[in-house]
Amino acid sequence: MPETDDQQKLVDLMQDMPIAMMTTFGSEGPRSVPMARQEVEPSADMWFITARDTAHARDIEADPRVAVTFSSRDAWVAMTGRARVVDDLAKLRELWNTFAEAWLPGGPEDPNAALIHVDVERAEYWDSPGGKVASLVSFVKTKVTGNTYDTEHGTVTP
Repeated sequence: MPETDDQQKLVDLMQDMPIAMMTTFGSEGPRSVPMARQEVEPSADMWFITARDTAHARDIEADPRVAVTFSSRDAWVAMTGRARVVDDLAKLRELWNTFAEAWLPGGPEDPNAALIHVDVERAEYWDSPGGKVASLVSFVKTKVTGNTYDTEHGTVTP
């Protein structure tokens, strides 16, 4: 699939957004948990390290639909897609870090350690280029002129 400008912008924005809120849709309804993103592929698909015995892993096994949101001071990303729990020791070793070690002290060989792969179906981003000062200027301009707030917005449907 050819990479679009919006897709590249989305991947670039996410490089500075390591923590997401992942919403699953299990038998008890929507449930959101913070997750540390390990990798963003050029296609915007993502990898997370998880414990296999968690409610969110069970929810994904029952219903693969997920919503994943990220935010920073001046940018926001919202995605929907399908997730799956993956057993791939080589990939787990590749992505392993000290943050994962805090949750799974047995390392990547821990039988409870697993991966979640999110196949992104739709994503949107909002970016306030220029950071805090540009956001403040845009806010003042909105108040004075009545025009809308300046943000860059894009939609990606891989």
